[in-house]
Amino acid sequence: MPNDPLNAFVPDGRTEVAGAASGPLAGLRFAVKDLFHIAGLPTGAGNPDWLRTHEVPRETAPAVQRLLDAGGRVAGKTLTDELAWSLAGENAHYGTPENPQAPGRIPGGSSSGSASAVAGRAVDFAIGTDTGGSVRLPASYCGLYGIRPTHGAVPLDGSVPLAPSFDTVGWFAREAALLRRVGAVVLPPASAPALRRLRVAEDAFAVAGETVRAALTPALERLRERFGGAETVTLAPEGLDRWRPVFQTLQAAEAWAAHGAWIAATKPTFGPGVRDRFAAAATLDPALARAAAEAREGIRRRMDALLGTDGLIILPSAPGIAPLRGSSGAAVDAERGRALAILCPAGLAGLPQVSIPAARLQGCPLGLSLIGPRGSDSTLLAIAEDLFA
Repeated sequence: MPNDPLNAFVPDGRTEVAGAASGPLAGLRFAVKDLFHIAGLPTGAGNPDWLRTHEVPRETAPAVQRLLDAGGRVAGKTLTDELAWSLAGENAHYGTPENPQAPGRIPGGSSSGSASAVAGRAVDFAIGTDTGGSVRLPASYCGLYGIRPTHGAVPLDGSVPLAPSFDTVGWFAREAALLRRVGAVVLPPASAPALRRLRVAEDAFAVAGETVRAALTPALERLRERFGGAETVTLAPEGLDRWRPVFQTLQAAEAWAAHGAWIAATKPTFGPGVRDRFAAAATLDPALARAAAEAREGIRRRMDALLGTDGLIILPSAPGIAPLRGSSGAAVDAERGRALAILCPAGLAGLPQVSIPAARLQGCPLGLSLIGPRGSDSTLLAIAEDLFA
């Protein structure tokens, strides 16, 4: 597509939409993941068959409209992995957006185009969605600030779902101050609870390994100094590898509930990985989903107990740097599994998580994450700005 060296935007997706003449985001340009509806523009959800079988929206998603009303200007719609069900950012139909901060490596998905557009300075900020990590992981891979807010804090009306009990609106920025400014526009008014107790998630760091831990240690020390020390905790006494399938089972059940009828009627062409996940979801035993739902309630209670009303959990945003483009399917699946083990706690518990570009490893970005209690989104954004800007 012309004028898109990043391959971040959907074909013919550089249609600009003007916002209000004034407001807190006046003069800023933002990109919109191609899951959100914008009146008069098609929504493709990363799949040509979806694009072909759905009408052009007549209304704009509330989350996008809030940004327009605040003075932001849409610069275009960005590529997403198919129906947002991937963490790689490699779309079989439209290609892979560039990772300007780690050339030759994937940007991470499914909000790949949004992350690429911000990292490549095509826009000031961008919105995406985060179900299993699709803002947090690309933020880490592309050296950006990114947030998954408290589940339900920002309306998802007017967007294509994947797994509604996990889906959230998220956003990226190169600076913490701008991430916070966007939050002030889209997040509901709420008190900002003070977070005083720092807790380092030992099991999440163990998944990432010693090399990642060492790279993130300077950022961790800044946090320890700010909070007067830190306690080491284990998120999952039974093992994070036991939490990951709880998330995956519930995600699959909800994804099939959302799209199974359309898939059966349309028989769309999916790329590898996405095709396999939908095929498995079609035959998922409902009893497994019921058991996973019960397990999620226990995980939610565990995370709430660890955080209380004033706790802050620190963990890696990703198990490592961005994998090389064109890696084997087995390698991609293995890294996806490790990433989900780290990413699933916040999603299962519906908690806010901010990813900070805290380090570089082998010349590539690496993120550190902050998880807070439900509703502490503004406090997390303030901590990110105060400590890491």
